[in-house]
Amino acid sequence: MKDDDFIGCSSGVILARWWGVGIFSLAPVVERLRKTINQMKPSTKDQVKGKLDELKGNFKEKAGQVTNNANLATKGQNEKLAGKVQKKVGQVEEVFEK
Repeated sequence: MKDDDFIGCSSGVILARWWGVGIFSLAPVVERLRKTINQMKPSTKDQVKGKLDELKGNFKEKAGQVTNNANLATKGQNEKLAGKVQKKVGQVEEVFEK
């Protein structure tokens, strides 16, 4: 999808000219993602959540550095560290599941 294909977004519905589709709703995508997550092993859930927390923390840390907001940068570092710990917990759980 190119930038000029994007028309607008409102309440979880993206209006786009994408593969000839007029309205593309995110509801089916979100529902499928929920089902996929519910089918994951607990160790995999921990690893995924840890990686997401790492990414969020990294983003917050960089945003704090760019805006000279030490509080935001510190929160980002803490969230990134917590994500690394949770990801490692998931990896350890996976070893013991086998």
